[in-house]
Amino acid sequence: MSFQNPVFIPGPTNIPESLRKACDMPTIDHRSPLFGQILHPARASVQKILKSKCAEVFIFPSSGTGGWETALTNTLSAGDKVLAARNGMFSHRWIDMCQRHGLNVKIVETPWGQGLPADHYEEILTADANHEIKAVIATHNETATGVKSDIAAVRKALNAAKHPAMLFVDGVSSIASMDFRFDEWGVDVAVTGSQKGFMLPAGLAIVGFSKKAMEATKTGTLPRTFFDVHDMAKGYANNAYPYTPAVGLMNGLNQACDMLLREGLENVFARHYRIAEGVRAAVSAWGLELCAANPSVYSDTVSAIRTPDGFDATDIVTHAAEKYGVAFGVGLGEVAGKVFRIGHLGSLTDVMALSGIATAEMCMADLGLNIQLGSGVTAAQEYYRGHPAVAQKDAA
Repeated sequence: MSFQNPVFIPGPTNIPESLRKACDMPTIDHRSPLFGQILHPARASVQKILKSKCAEVFIFPSSGTGGWETALTNTLSAGDKVLAARNGMFSHRWIDMCQRHGLNVKIVETPWGQGLPADHYEEILTADANHEIKAVIATHNETATGVKSDIAAVRKALNAAKHPAMLFVDGVSSIASMDFRFDEWGVDVAVTGSQKGFMLPAGLAIVGFSKKAMEATKTGTLPRTFFDVHDMAKGYANNAYPYTPAVGLMNGLNQACDMLLREGLENVFARHYRIAEGVRAAVSAWGLELCAANPSVYSDTVSAIRTPDGFDATDIVTHAAEKYGVAFGVGLGEVAGKVFRIGHLGSLTDVMALSGIATAEMCMADLGLNIQLGSGVTAAQEYYRGHPAVAQKDAA
């Protein structure tokens, strides 16, 4: 693998040099007011990126998985019922975590490649007359399949059923890259991590709690220590943590938020859509299909690309790493060996995307697939040439 080439995995993503330098800082006293000058602006900026005026933001030295655990352990009790669809590897893992914590999971099995079945959710929630379901957990962007789900529709299902369940959303590979509306969608806990849209190394779990979720922390009895939001809140009040924070990453997060907000969130989302559309144009030119069932669920941060039956898609990823020093994502779970993934989120431009498309094309040709060299690159070039970058002046 070459450090000179960008990565095309759906996280960790490429780190801009300015953010890498922001993380590389001298040791400071993390219980001093100086740390508060890093902590509090970062929390305030994350709230803006969530499009929220009320979310209580907590930042743990962990990963997105730690964010999931934060959501569950602070608000629920053993035996509580939760509703979830299994439509990919990461929804599967969150379900597994719920079960390990003694929660009663109502699982809606959903074909991998499709989005969350909001209509079915409404039926289930309406039938739950005693309101036994305490939370609905939803994966906004299923990284394994390149599928984006409609969280607004899930909230609509809850409202139509007049159901008081909380809405927990995994936004690990969507927040800071795709439109996310914490307040408008009535999200109660949003979970993300530092290593995706925030363009930082892995190491921070970033979560937002609604007022309703904070109320639930008073009655939830699942064990928590490291991920206790009340302990964290007490620390924040004193410019500190209940334990040692990842100060360099926090400084990087502060700078990453500033970078995203300077570009403008709508410009960030438009850039991701534009780059993704170029990748999708290339996939079509290759005569291949996405794992995502239809354009309404296409992800703007990762494309899972199906290869012909009988061909092991993992070979493309292995060959790219060994011959060209480029990283793509392998298929996971039910789509292992059936897809390879091109991550197109975070610090990425159309020029960088073209290099990934060209590499994937060379790999497939090398491995004997009927791919005409240049076909995908040309299709992406035509899209990028016809769709100029949004607000270049602002982004610069």
